[in-house]
Amino acid sequence: MSDHQRTASAPAPTAQDARHSHNAVVTGQFGPQASAYLTSANHAQGADLEQLATIARTYPDAQVLDLGCGAGHVSFFTAPHVARVVAYDLSADMLGVVAGEAAKRGLANIDTQLGAAESLPFDRATFDLVFSRYSAHHWSDVGAALREMRRVLKPGGRVVICDVASTGQPLFDTYLQAVEVLRDTSHVRDYSNGEWLTMAANAGFSVASLTPRTLELDFKTWTTRMRTPEPMQVAIRALQTAMADSVREHFRIQEDGSFTLDTMTLELIAG
Repeated sequence: MSDHQRTASAPAPTAQDARHSHNAVVTGQFGPQASAYLTSANHAQGADLEQLATIARTYPDAQVLDLGCGAGHVSFFTAPHVARVVAYDLSADMLGVVAGEAAKRGLANIDTQLGAAESLPFDRATFDLVFSRYSAHHWSDVGAALREMRRVLKPGGRVVICDVASTGQPLFDTYLQAVEVLRDTSHVRDYSNGEWLTMAANAGFSVASLTPRTLELDFKTWTTRMRTPEPMQVAIRALQTAMADSVREHFRIQEDGSFTLDTMTLELIAG
């Protein structure tokens, strides 16, 4: 058999193959950084976390899913106010950090579960609340993840997603996605508010609220946390310098590379 025949007869990669490949990149990126995310000021505090805790207080008997939990800050903020939190993540290292920190804080109602957002190992109508913070831009198929959230949510339950947001303007969007993937190769996409609203509606949700915010990032801390290779850091700084004034003004790019990002907190209700 010729090399051409071997190539021609090989099965084409499936969407599932691509998802598994991407998931391997995600776990490779975030596993070694688990402890850094636990101590990250950007992740350990914020008005969005306070908003999640406020919502949780109105559901004292709730079963909560912290989807893409990372180092567990959402779980830690919400666990004191609800019956149970399942901290769910693709990285076993992250889950180990969550379990250890939960034990230190005396939060016995936090359980951990390994898995991907697009395939949740839970029965239909298991959770009252599904929270996700700074995770969705790593998911290979947000539409599938939203449908899974809808499936595991009880009727009338709520989903709250906090994430970096694209403005939807082509120039700003191109810059944003470029610096994100240069910094972190597991990045997929920061979606615009309009894209989120469309995907949510397609998954059977109605919108309760959408809160825009901004996030200030120190360049050194931002790249060190992800162990961004030096050539990638240089590329980001070169791109920041080369972009139009409107880009530098919108993202408030500073001399040392520090900048701001647009974020959003989207609260959804199961129809």
